[in-house]
Amino acid sequence: MHNFQKLKVWQEALEISVSIFELTRNFPKDELYGLTSQMRRSAVSVVSNIAEGAGRNSNGEFNQFLGMAVGSSFELETQLIISERLNYCPSDICEQLRKRLQQNQKMTYKLKSSLS
Repeated sequence: MHNFQKLKVWQEALEISVSIFELTRNFPKDELYGLTSQMRRSAVSVVSNIAEGAGRNSNGEFNQFLGMAVGSSFELETQLIISERLNYCPSDICEQLRKRLQQNQKMTYKLKSSLS
């Protein structure tokens, strides 16, 4: 079992999640149950899967949850691209968030490798 709050990958995923919630506050109200909700769920899924995996009994289980976190991260990255194309998210902000997500994906892959 790992202390998830001490993991840099979890800390950054948490910050990204908060940033997504702040960003989506400004999305059109008719997207509340669409893209806004989906992006928030994806962001929360990333950080939650890292935490849940850290609490599991084996490195194999942790590795599996890290894989799910990466999947949710790619889902969120796609949703950022969609929101940018719909002009819901300024290009510079979306690009910055995508770069942070990509860095978090790399960190997650490195952690996964260390568990094997």
